[in-house]
Amino acid sequence: MENTNYHAGPIGIFDSGYGGLTVFKEIYKALPQYDYIYLGDNARVPYGTRSFETVYEFTKQCVFKLFDEGCNLVILACNTASAKALRSIQQNDLPPGKKVLGVIRPTSEVVDQFTNTNKVGILATQGTVNSGSYVIEINKFHPEIEVFQHACPLWVPIVENNEMDSEGSQFFVQEDLKELLAMSPDMDTILLACTHYPLLLPIIEQFVPKGINIISQGELVAESLVDYLKRHPEVEEKCSKSGELKFYTTDDPVDFNLKAELFFGRKIESEVIKVV
Repeated sequence: MENTNYHAGPIGIFDSGYGGLTVFKEIYKALPQYDYIYLGDNARVPYGTRSFETVYEFTKQCVFKLFDEGCNLVILACNTASAKALRSIQQNDLPPGKKVLGVIRPTSEVVDQFTNTNKVGILATQGTVNSGSYVIEINKFHPEIEVFQHACPLWVPIVENNEMDSEGSQFFVQEDLKELLAMSPDMDTILLACTHYPLLLPIIEQFVPKGINIISQGELVAESLVDYLKRHPEVEEKCSKSGELKFYTTDDPVDFNLKAELFFGRKIESEVIKVV
């Protein structure tokens, strides 16, 4: 029987919508030689407010669609999917020769490099906060770090509606930051644990005291992937290399192309794909 799992294929990047493009942008910058397929499940966004079971089912369907498209390695560039679905998929669903990685572990592993006080704040969706995944992962690697979490349910719609410059948006961002910072006077690091949030960085920086580190995930995930491929040549050799990028969305590609440019930093052409 021919083992079809071992043909080289693109690296799959999955997100519930657009946010994962901020991670993909950094991965592509670090590893431009590989082929990539990005899949945004825009028809079923947002994931952040959905149950564990639903996020797991949706994520699994999209991951298997990327496997069908020839990917041997898939990155969940979505904090909610990484929090609610990654472990179950890794433990129960992976076909031989396929790998799925998330964004929470690579960020949690290195967060100690940014803090001197061991007091770290997390800004995320309600789903990621409820899962406790960051608290668990950071404490696994760095038991000395105290983690404070705050959910920002309005931040994703602000970004997706391109309202970053409106006064109302600035008010909500300031209020959320106040609530997080009030949890500890010694907090010296804030992790943006949602891939949409880097687009709010100019506003966030206005309302965070100087001397507090603000960490976006993209570069950390990209560095972690570079390292992972070096350490796992058996995975690396299954990733094809001709620098090709393909973008799929489960919703309207015209709308996707328009908004995706904001996140990816360049014009893209996407196609619609059915995952179910």
